[in-house]
Amino acid sequence: MLPFDLRDIKNTNDHPRMDGKFPDYLRRLCDFRQMDFEASFDQLLTLLSLEPQRVYTSFYYRKQTKNQWARDDPAFIVIQASFVAIAAFAYAIAFRHPSFWGYLWTIIYSVIVDWLFVGMAIASTSAHIANKYMRQYHSHSVEQEVEWLYAFDVHTNAFFCSFMITYVLQYFLLPILLSRAIIPCILSNTLYAGASIWYFYISHLGYRALPFLGNTQVFFWYPIVTIGCLWIFSIMLIILGLRVNFTRIVMAFHFG
Repeated sequence: MLPFDLRDIKNTNDHPRMDGKFPDYLRRLCDFRQMDFEASFDQLLTLLSLEPQRVYTSFYYRKQTKNQWARDDPAFIVIQASFVAIAAFAYAIAFRHPSFWGYLWTIIYSVIVDWLFVGMAIASTSAHIANKYMRQYHSHSVEQEVEWLYAFDVHTNAFFCSFMITYVLQYFLLPILLSRAIIPCILSNTLYAGASIWYFYISHLGYRALPFLGNTQVFFWYPIVTIGCLWIFSIMLIILGLRVNFTRIVMAFHFG
């Protein structure tokens, strides 16, 4: 008689988690020599290309070779966090913070709260929804679930695309977008709507890449409909005289 139960194998292998691999990920985060920055920059450029879904090809290969969907190299998030810090510093200069601590607080808040904490909350929510409502079960295949770290990877991929609009492009358009005129209000709201649509499209591609998930279009179509309705509503408010400008709202929140 075998000294173990086959159910133990099922319980061990059918639900892969990051618990044992996450410490290794954090250790690599402290050693820049183990990070492949060149490959991460290639992924950033691919996300901005006409075929952003090619980014998730490497995730599939990683699953085949290392039995995990998520990145095992933290170089991507190091680069992204650095971009956010630089952008936050540039915005602090643009709005002329009165003190050194003001600059420092802007950078810390942008990286820790806006990028990390919000990203963790989105990844947790998305992974929960995918695991609870979208997993498909097949009798002849190993049961899998969305790893939390993979959900965070999907978020960072999508965030980079929206970052290019709401951080970079918006920065250069600030003199126009901060105006109270009608056209800048429409332009600002359109900019944020476009960034949000791009974010949810890249997120959709990430969850669609997982073969054990179904109905992943909900990550795209539901948000798109909501964003479209909000954009139309904002235009109606502008026509009625209430000039809602998302750039002014966001900048007022961060810089008073």
